[in-house]
Amino acid sequence: MAFEIRKYSSIYKIVAVFGVLLVTGWTLFEWTINRIYVEQGYSLLLRYKGKPLPFLPGISKAAQPGQFAEVNANGYPVELGVIEEMRGPGRHFYCPIWWERIIVEDQLVEPGHVGIATSKMGKSLGQSEYLVDGDLGSTEYKGIVRKVFGPGRYRVNTYAYEFTQVELVKLTSGSQIKHSGWVDIPTGYVGVVTNLAGNPAKKTKPGIQEEVMPPGLYPINPKEQQIDIVEIGYREVSIIANLQLDQEGNLVLDESGEPVLADDESGITFPSNDAYQINMDFTAIWGIMPDQASGVIRKFGNVDAVENKVVVPQIESICRNRGSTLGAVELLEGVSRQKFQDDTSTAFQTVLSDKGITLLEGVVRHIYIPQDIRLPIQNAYIADEKKLALEQKQITTRTEAELEEARAKVDLETEIVRVDTEKKVAKLLAEGEKTAEETNAETIQLAAAIDKETAELDAQAKVIIGEAESNAKKMLEEAKADKFRLAVEAFGAGDAYNQWVFANGLPEDIQLDLLYAGEGTFWTDLKGFSETLLGREAQQSMPKKSNSRP
Repeated sequence: MAFEIRKYSSIYKIVAVFGVLLVTGWTLFEWTINRIYVEQGYSLLLRYKGKPLPFLPGISKAAQPGQFAEVNANGYPVELGVIEEMRGPGRHFYCPIWWERIIVEDQLVEPGHVGIATSKMGKSLGQSEYLVDGDLGSTEYKGIVRKVFGPGRYRVNTYAYEFTQVELVKLTSGSQIKHSGWVDIPTGYVGVVTNLAGNPAKKTKPGIQEEVMPPGLYPINPKEQQIDIVEIGYREVSIIANLQLDQEGNLVLDESGEPVLADDESGITFPSNDAYQINMDFTAIWGIMPDQASGVIRKFGNVDAVENKVVVPQIESICRNRGSTLGAVELLEGVSRQKFQDDTSTAFQTVLSDKGITLLEGVVRHIYIPQDIRLPIQNAYIADEKKLALEQKQITTRTEAELEEARAKVDLETEIVRVDTEKKVAKLLAEGEKTAEETNAETIQLAAAIDKETAELDAQAKVIIGEAESNAKKMLEEAKADKFRLAVEAFGAGDAYNQWVFANGLPEDIQLDLLYAGEGTFWTDLKGFSETLLGREAQQSMPKKSNSRP
C-alpha cells in the first residue's frame, strides 16, 4: 500500500513538472517567438500562411487573386492570404509559422503636400478610365483614387494601395502653366479647371470647364485636374510714339507747339489716303471677367497671349485700316478727327467683345501729322479763324448798337407802362373808395334797422316778463290763502287753528305750573309766582317748597 502511494505520488510529481515545463515553454515561446512589437508610426500587415506541413490539419483554401482573405466573426481567417485590417502600435502575438508579419511605416503627408493613393486591388476599369471613387479601404476598382489626402498620418495597407505624396506641381505647356497639388488662388484671380478625366458623380467631362474656382486654397489631384490661375480685372496697354527730349528731359516742340518725333516708325504708323505718313498713340483699358476666364484659356492659353495675340495686333490693325481711308487734313480737323476716334474705339470694342474680352476704354490719344502739311493747314485755319473773329467782331458791334436801341425802346415802353399803371391804379382806388362809402352807408342803415327791431323785441320781452311775474305773485298768494283755508277746515274752526299755531310757536323746553289763588289770597301766593318766573334752573338750585293747598 505504501509502495502504491509512493508510486502515484511520483507520477503526480512528474505530471506537475511536465505541466510546469509545458506552460513555461509555451510562455517562453509566446513571448519570444510569437511576440512582435509595433512602434508608434508603424502598423502590422499580416498574411495567413496556413499549416506549415501538408499532413497537418488546417485551412488550405486560398483567397482569390487580388482579394483579401476572408475572416470569421471573431476575426480569425478562413482563407489563406493577406488580412485587410492592419494592427496598430503595441504588442501582438502571431506565430511566424502560420503568419507572415510585415511592419509597415505609416504614410505621412507633410504640410504643403497632398497624398495620392493608387488601388492595386479590385475590379478592372474600362480602357479610357483610370480614376476610381472611394477612400482607403473602400475602393471597388483598380486605379488612381480620385480623392486627395491632406496633411496627416495614414495607415495604408501596402498590399492593396500604393501611396505617394506630392507638393505643388507646376506643368509648363508652351506658354501655359498648369497647377495641381495644393493650389493657392490669390485674391483677384480665379482658377480655370482642366479635367484630365470625366467625373460621373459630378457629371463633368474631360477638358476645360466653364465653372471657375474662386480665390482660396484647394487640394488638387494632379492625375485628375490641372488649374490655370487667371488674373481678373482691367489692365492697360498703350502704343505710343517716341518723342524727342532736350538735355533737361523736356519735350522738344516745333514752331506750332507740337512735339517732335524721335523715331518716325514708333507708335502706330500708317499712310493716309493722300500718301502722308501718320503716327498715332493709342491706349486701351481692357480686362477679363470671371465668366470669360475659361474661354480665354481655351482660345488663347493665358492672359499674356491675349495681350500679345489679340489686343495689340487689333489696335494696330483697326487704326491702320481706318486711318488709311482718310486724308491728313481729315485726321487733323476737329469734326472728322473726332469721328475717326469714335469709330476706331467702337470697332475695337466690337472685336474684343466677339473674342470674349471686355474693353473698358479705347482712346486715340494723339495723332502726329507731318509738319509740312500740318503748318499750311494750321495757318489756313488760323486765317479762317481771324476772318471769323473779324466777322464776329462786326456782328458784335452791330449787335451792341441794336442792343442800345432795344434798351431805349425798353425804357420808353417802361415809362408808358408806368404812366398807364398809375392811371389804372388811381381809377381803381377811386372806384374802391366809392364802393367802400356805399358799403359803409348800407351798413349803417342795416345797423339802425337791426337796433329798431332789437328795441321792439326788448319791449315785448319786458311786457311778457311783467305779466309772468304778476301771474306768479297772484298764483303764490292764492296758494297761500288756499293753504290757510284748508288748515282751518282741517281744525274745524278758526280758534282751534289759531291755538295750534300758537302752540307750535312755543319753545320746546317751556315749563308750565298751575297756581291756585283763592279769594283774598293773591298777595300771599305772589311768592310762588316769582319763583316760577326765575326759571327752571334757578328753581332746581333752590329747595323746593309747595305753596299749594289741598
